Parts: sequence; structure tokens; C-alpha cells
Amino acid sequence: MDQIANPAPGFQRNPDKVIAIEPYVGTVTVRAGDTVIASSTRAKVLTEAPYPPVFYIPFADIDFGKLRGTEHSTHCPYKGDASYWSVLPAGETGQNAMWAYERPFDEMTEIRAHGAFYATKVSIEARPG
Repeated sequence: MDQIANPAPGFQRNPDKVIAIEPYVGTVTVRAGDTVIASSTRAKVLTEAPYPPVFYIPFADIDFGKLRGTEHSTHCPYKGDASYWSVLPAGETGQNAMWAYERPFDEMTEIRAHGAFYATKVSIEARPG
């Protein structure tokens, strides 16, 4: 097994914390109005109580031509530093609507090169397969 080189400080302080990442069986589509921003049959669902489940979509299935990177960032002691993108077709509402952990802590490498979207800023449709 690989040695953990960049462990999450959150898990070191709270080893009982559970964050589950599972493949979503079906199609996840993200839209701003009628414009498709992302569509994937390879999305993952991250579950972390007490928050609602979040879909993480592979970068390859996201139309980055409809996004613009922003200076905004946040830090999670379990996942790492998040970068943000605005969804251009959503206008003002789409500011910082997508985030990604480009260099996540070792325990969260499954979400590297995946983006997640705020359901309050875009529409996210999940259709079971």
C-alpha cells in the first residue's frame, strides 16, 4: 500500500469522521438555463454528514469553455484547498458556482480532476441508469 504523503489534518484530529465517495450509476447533467455545462455517466457522489450529497464530475465531462476561473478559494481540513470557477451562461448567479480540489489530501484523491457545482446556482439533474 502507498505511504500517505499528504495526509488530511482533519482526519488526524478526528479519525472517526466519515466521508464516502461512490460512483453514481446513471447520468448527471448540469445546466445554466438551457445551456449544458456538464454531462457525465462517470460522476461520483460524495457523502459527508451533515451536508447533502454532492456530485463530483470528471473534468473531461465539463465544458470549461463555459467557465472562468476565479480568485476565490476555500480550505477543508479533510479535502484540501478548493479552486472555483464561475459559470458564464448563469450570469451573476453563476459566480463561483463550481469548485474542485485540484490537489486534494491523500484520503480524497478520488475527487482529483473532478468538479462539483452548487445546486443553488445551476440546475443539477441526476437520472439513475
